[in-house]
Amino acid sequence: MFGGALVKQVKIFDSTLRDGAQGEGIAFSVEDKLNIVRALDDIGVSYVEAGNPGSNPKDLEFFARAKELTLKNAKLCAFGSTRRKGIAVEEDANVLSLLKAETGVVSLFGKCWDLHVTGILNATLEENLAMIEETVRFFKDAGKEVVFDAEHFFDGYAENPDYAMAALSAAVKGGADTLCLCDTNGAAYPTDVKNITEKVCAAFPSCSIGIHCHNDTGMAVANSMLAVDGGATHVQGTFIGFGERCGNANLSAIIPNLELKRGVSCLPEGRLAMLTQTARHIAEIANVPLSGGKPYVGHSAFAHKGGMHIDGVSKLSRSFEHVSPETVGNERRFLMSEVSGRSTILSKIKQVDPSLTKDSPETMWIMERLKQLEHKGFQFEAAEESFTLLIYKELGLYRPYFELISFRVLGECPFPSDDYSASAMIEVKVDGTTEITAAKGQGPVHALDQALRKALMVFYPTLAEMRLTDYKVRVLEPKGGTAAKVRVLIESTDGEDVWTTVGVSEDIIQASWGALVDSIEYKLLRDGQSSWQ
Repeated sequence: MFGGALVKQVKIFDSTLRDGAQGEGIAFSVEDKLNIVRALDDIGVSYVEAGNPGSNPKDLEFFARAKELTLKNAKLCAFGSTRRKGIAVEEDANVLSLLKAETGVVSLFGKCWDLHVTGILNATLEENLAMIEETVRFFKDAGKEVVFDAEHFFDGYAENPDYAMAALSAAVKGGADTLCLCDTNGAAYPTDVKNITEKVCAAFPSCSIGIHCHNDTGMAVANSMLAVDGGATHVQGTFIGFGERCGNANLSAIIPNLELKRGVSCLPEGRLAMLTQTARHIAEIANVPLSGGKPYVGHSAFAHKGGMHIDGVSKLSRSFEHVSPETVGNERRFLMSEVSGRSTILSKIKQVDPSLTKDSPETMWIMERLKQLEHKGFQFEAAEESFTLLIYKELGLYRPYFELISFRVLGECPFPSDDYSASAMIEVKVDGTTEITAAKGQGPVHALDQALRKALMVFYPTLAEMRLTDYKVRVLEPKGGTAAKVRVLIESTDGEDVWTTVGVSEDIIQASWGALVDSIEYKLLRDGQSSWQ
């Protein structure tokens, strides 16, 4: 029982392809959008808001191709506004474009804040109500399910509650199926959201009440949760939270919060375990890094470093974990560092050689090597995969996948017309066979990466799946000036998994080379490729 309303099930409405696409740096191709729709359908969200067909040719093409999709769980939704001032609804080009999208669901936004009606639309308050009612009725007469997005509802309610409620009444008169209360400016406070949602639920018992929050005050997830406590049964957001300004409510946090903390069903049974995979897949398509600190789905969400934490989790997981990582498809990680404790390092060693114990000479030696390398500037908590390779090497189990004969990197200034500022030539040997190749890149490290993988793909085709997603350099001894030692961290992915490797040297190219080689060798090791000997 939450706030007087018993909520057993919530419908999830994902706006990654519409509101999410308005986030800075986000640009989806038509193929990207189709792939995200498939991913969202697989995990089982109820609605996918896919764009505004009247806004650009790309969305028109998307809706034309989307008709060929066979969706098992999600309903595709087209988004647009109520009719324009002074134009009959059946003559409004944007309204008609929503019909042409041929989706079963239409999401219409209308003004609920009198400030916007008079100051932005330059319409009368009465005409705005007519615009809402007539547009909703137009789509209901066309056989559509209509979600009315009550734009700026909470700001409007704060300044003129009677008018904000009148806007909802106009949508209900037109036949709206769902009234979605929008915190468009992201400024509402959770307890206010709950109280107002309760009043709306009481006033419109025949409609499903929804919530749509932005994250400008960092409270979009909390506001969404409190709206459900207040009786909302429809929650909008973007799957990993990106969107306009500070982003939208993060569905990858809201869904498990509702299911695991409130017992509210959001997805088909068994789909919650797909949460992390889906979040990372969408981040990959969007070409944005998924923050390690993202609740539930981040790489660090179940990562433990302090010895006391690690000891507690090892003995009783719930002592330092609020849910089991497997529940949401994530995994527990014990970070490697000198503060981790022997048991943490041993757990990693046992993944390679289960026969070793904490008192084994090999264990003691690896711990000592870890301390030596961290003293030199290596950092394995952020590069566990390099530590895994270190274990193989120290146990005598490592066999290189290739031998470097030589490489040469050349930089150019001024930049040539093709925008590539560097080139690399590399010679490697695999099982007695030599391969020489060259590549251009946007800088020496990029050129070296391109050349190395180009050469090795001749022998290891799976490297075609791999690409670098992040590259960080830290100067470890600033007083050394340009001769200072640097640490390079490289993050790589093959579209399914993400891993990080490290290199340290006074030479930035050598440090990058060390991290790059570890990255490639870890990929091959994980794929079970046989190394040459």
